[in-house]
Amino acid sequence: RAVVINGQRRILMSGSIHYPRSTPEMWPDLIQKAKDGGLDVIQTYVFWNGHEPARGQYHFADRYDLVRFVKLAKQAGLYVHLRIGPYVCAEWNFGGFPVWLKYVPGISFRTDNGPFKAEMQRFVEKIVSMMKSEGLFEWQGGPIILAQVENEYGPMESAMGAGAKPYANWAAKMAVATDAGVPWVMCKQDDAPDPVINSCNGFYCDYFSPNSNSKPTMWTEAWTGWFTAFGGAVPHRPVEDMAFAVARFVQKGGSFVNYYMYHGGTNFDRTAGGPFIATSYDYDAPIDEYGTSTVTPSVQQAGFRNFSLCSAFPGCKKQLQTDGKPLVAWCAGLIRQPKWGHLRDLHKAIKQAEPALVSGDPTVQRIGNYEKAYVFKSSTGACAAFLSNYHTSAAARVVYNGRRYDLPAWSISILPDCKTAVFNTATVKEPSLPAKMNPAGGLAWQSYSEDTNALDSSAFTKDGLVEQLSMTWDKSDYLWYTTYVNIDSSEQFLKSGQWPQLTINSAGHSVQVFVNGQSFGVAYGGYNSPKLTYSKPVKMWQGSNKISILSSAMGLPNQGTHYEAWNVGVLGPVTLSGLNQGKRDLSNQKWTYQIGLKGESLGVNSISGSSPVEWGSASGAQPLTWHKAYFAAPAGSAPVALDMGSMGKGQIWVNGNNAGRYWSYRASGSCGACSYAGTFSEAKCQTNCGDISQRWYHVPRSWLKPSGNLLVVLEEFGGDLSGVTLMTRTT
Repeated sequence: RAVVINGQRRILMSGSIHYPRSTPEMWPDLIQKAKDGGLDVIQTYVFWNGHEPARGQYHFADRYDLVRFVKLAKQAGLYVHLRIGPYVCAEWNFGGFPVWLKYVPGISFRTDNGPFKAEMQRFVEKIVSMMKSEGLFEWQGGPIILAQVENEYGPMESAMGAGAKPYANWAAKMAVATDAGVPWVMCKQDDAPDPVINSCNGFYCDYFSPNSNSKPTMWTEAWTGWFTAFGGAVPHRPVEDMAFAVARFVQKGGSFVNYYMYHGGTNFDRTAGGPFIATSYDYDAPIDEYGTSTVTPSVQQAGFRNFSLCSAFPGCKKQLQTDGKPLVAWCAGLIRQPKWGHLRDLHKAIKQAEPALVSGDPTVQRIGNYEKAYVFKSSTGACAAFLSNYHTSAAARVVYNGRRYDLPAWSISILPDCKTAVFNTATVKEPSLPAKMNPAGGLAWQSYSEDTNALDSSAFTKDGLVEQLSMTWDKSDYLWYTTYVNIDSSEQFLKSGQWPQLTINSAGHSVQVFVNGQSFGVAYGGYNSPKLTYSKPVKMWQGSNKISILSSAMGLPNQGTHYEAWNVGVLGPVTLSGLNQGKRDLSNQKWTYQIGLKGESLGVNSISGSSPVEWGSASGAQPLTWHKAYFAAPAGSAPVALDMGSMGKGQIWVNGNNAGRYWSYRASGSCGACSYAGTFSEAKCQTNCGDISQRWYHVPRSWLKPSGNLLVVLEEFGGDLSGVTLMTRTT
């Protein structure tokens, strides 16, 4: 019925904040907002591919400074649930696995496979050892009270075959054998062996019970919204339903609730998975993507960059003293209201009822056709009641203990003393404070075009087509496929002008076609179908013609049966039709390959690499072109974004930091009226249908200098640079 910490029975409220999806400068304020919102625990995955990008080469700095993040949670007085995995899903590139893992000889992911288990155990043991050495487990005085191995494996077992169950049992035993000294969890793993705790993930988990009465009832992912994909609508979950779901879980005996996400953040760099997951991982969370308090440049220069300046409320103002002079910093932390405040009040009500809730199972009384009372009583006289109305459209007036209570449709009232209703899930008292995007200035551009008709010394030639990831190892999104076609003078199309049709079949995710250096358009897949077919007439001349195909990846898959075997890139067939001979198959002839773009190899996205390049006048409509501009940080301390709605597809760098991929991909889906009442799904309450899935891209304030900030944009398709605008985000 409860989570027991140092002999004290607790109902714990938790929230997911993934450290690489925000900057270290944001962490203190995000954690403080979580605490002010009534949370007890911060939950995070551990991201293997961020920490070990090459085998044996580790990275635990900057956004991947896991130890620092955990210590900040401790400083705030919060516990930590560390989900080591190391499979994380999380809409994260390759599900958190490093790409080199795919090429370990004899490996097969997430099954009873020796090479995979050896690598997984090595990483799990490293993380546990690191946490021990820093004294971060609860028995050492640290904040980590729970750990997780694997992730949502139970539903995969039937598809994974005979090796699945032995692997799951091995993973549990391996984790326990690390002697972390805290309980281990396996979510969505109904057969998790003792002492590992099985837990629930989903929009609702009140149906769930653990596989042993000795285990607490845990909801490790209470989904506050859903992710956005490029080309998909933007999901939203009404807070009334979110609160209703949590209250339902607690009234049925739940003792641990984790909001996934509490702060979603941003898929910086090329960390978005999917493929086709958007750069924003906002997730309609209680703290929005930009949810950070920021400081003015003068405060940064004074050495206060890592100081948590602000409370959880926007609009606060603090003064710091340095050298006897006050420095003013405006706080711009963006909590999502009313979601953050309404859930805070829910947590307060649950905490008031906690003495009764942890004492045992409730008695259930029917108080109407759709209404029930869940009553908890302790031996010391504590009493709490949850009065529920499951009707999706009708309010109800009920009588409980001789008192009348009004229950809106699809709601629960909490009575911490079995008398006074202090909270109702459908009665929202917090005002709605929608965020506003405010223009903060245009930009003056220079441009540098990729040479689409030249190969450098790194190019190599093979017979036939190759799978893209096997060549790039995800060091770049891009792989050039180049071949030559000889056109005889007798070809009829040379006289008729009816150009031959080039058809390219690709495993994904986007292709851009050039013939003799001239662009002949693009084709791309989507989240539900990453494969694509390009088929367009292309202009050719007599003699040798050069066909160059730029294949672009939009993140690697993060879920699915043996997704490590899924392909990306041009696998064919590639054909040319409309010739005298009819159709010519180009798939098996010699192809020359080049990994990445020339601009990438020159480092034009960096401060040092952009200077030697000869930049020309702005040419936004030109495909496959780099653009740069310098700008001053917008006045004030409000979060900063870039409006990229006028551009096509590409990537963004600010002072050498990769802000992620952008794509003005218009959203399909069904957007209409949204009622909080009734069972929620990710397609129920959506916006942006017919509009761009993601228009604004977060630029963390900590990346900025007062002036002279370098912005570099790689535009693949061509766009309108005049529409790219600096924005600030306020409520």
